[in-house]
Amino acid sequence: MSDLYETDILDWSERQAALLRRVAAGDRTNHEVPDWDNIIEEIESAGRSELRACESLLVQALLHELEISAWPQSRDVPHWRAEAREFRRDAVRAFSPSMRQRIDMTALYTDALDRLPESIDGQAPLPVPTECPLTLDEMLKVQS
Repeated sequence: MSDLYETDILDWSERQAALLRRVAAGDRTNHEVPDWDNIIEEIESAGRSELRACESLLVQALLHELEISAWPQSRDVPHWRAEAREFRRDAVRAFSPSMRQRIDMTALYTDALDRLPESIDGQAPLPVPTECPLTLDEMLKVQS
């Protein structure tokens, strides 16, 4: 079954789910044993993936907030504001309480700073804060 994990994860996951349902229902599966090592890895990976998704949404929101600060006169400010709000709403939906201790706002802000363009419409950015001005709670507070 481990070979199937390497070659066709969709088929592997469907077979493992069916097998785990049978085991949970009390069926004795003498000849088929769950692929525990890979099941454990996938469960851990699912959690990490959810965390990365939430962090990515927060970085996108921070980037748009930075763009607004760096180019406040840009015609794109309303679009950036709407995008930031949408990414923050999505982050709220993706967020779970256990993520709080793992989300590093300083690192996320650094990522957003690194993605900030050098210019927009030929204009250099105004100075922006070098340290994250927002807390996680402020980022997760969505305003309409």
